[in-house]
Amino acid sequence: MWRWAEAGDLEGGIEMSRLGVVEDTLFIPMLGRLYASEHCPQILYDGKALELKEKLPSELLSQGRLSQYTLLASAARSANMDRIIRTFLERRPDGVIVQLGCGLETVYYRCDNGKSHWYAVDLPHVVEYRRELLPEPERETYLAGDAFVGDWIRKIRADVPETPILVTAGGLFHYFEESKVVGLLRMLTEFGEIEVVFDALSKSGVAMMQKKYMKQMGHGDAQMFFYVDSASELAGKIGSGVRVLAEEPYFCHIPRNGLKLSTKISMAVSDRFWMVKMIHLATE
Repeated sequence: MWRWAEAGDLEGGIEMSRLGVVEDTLFIPMLGRLYASEHCPQILYDGKALELKEKLPSELLSQGRLSQYTLLASAARSANMDRIIRTFLERRPDGVIVQLGCGLETVYYRCDNGKSHWYAVDLPHVVEYRRELLPEPERETYLAGDAFVGDWIRKIRADVPETPILVTAGGLFHYFEESKVVGLLRMLTEFGEIEVVFDALSKSGVAMMQKKYMKQMGHGDAQMFFYVDSASELAGKIGSGVRVLAEEPYFCHIPRNGLKLSTKISMAVSDRFWMVKMIHLATE
């Protein structure tokens, strides 16, 4: 596991010793966004992440053991989410964006249209840390709680009873049993017009991720359970009121100019065998 800075290690930074072993995965997406912003802005440019860089521990920024593919796979998730969020807000400029398992994601600063309202949901101690590093902006509300418990959606629906909602869940579902994920998605069908977008691994993708990339990131013991080989089959498990808006290979919209050959090959293999994908569902 990575060892994060102990209290007092940082000058002008935020103490990270409160975050546990599981939560250290918060920083991997941030590393990916920083790497892309500095080396591959054609994939993703995140000015807010660059602003926060000096507040992160120096050892976190030592990316030597992470491959370019691993870093850009994380950045690609954010790029994919950005594209879908922007398209949603073009259709529904008054729409609400909800980020489940928000961690330190800074999508509000990349995609806000000046009108929409945003909600960021995560566990209480993660939200506490996020609030210190990223104080709540004007139209983004932080909600502390379990993504798989319905308190957050009831609170949001009380605020915006009729407004269309796009729920994003980036890098979240892999670590939970299918029954738990399906239960959450089924619950959302009871709350009006909602779209959900998330990244998912195939069964073979889970095996590859656990064998290779989780070890590289220092999380070789982490177990992954949820996978999707067919979005339409998943929708059928959720219920008749769900339709598939999109199921796409993960890297199909990601520009590959200027990348290392090994990264291009890994991306091409992933897409050829649909090992990772973006899934976009909607309630009817």
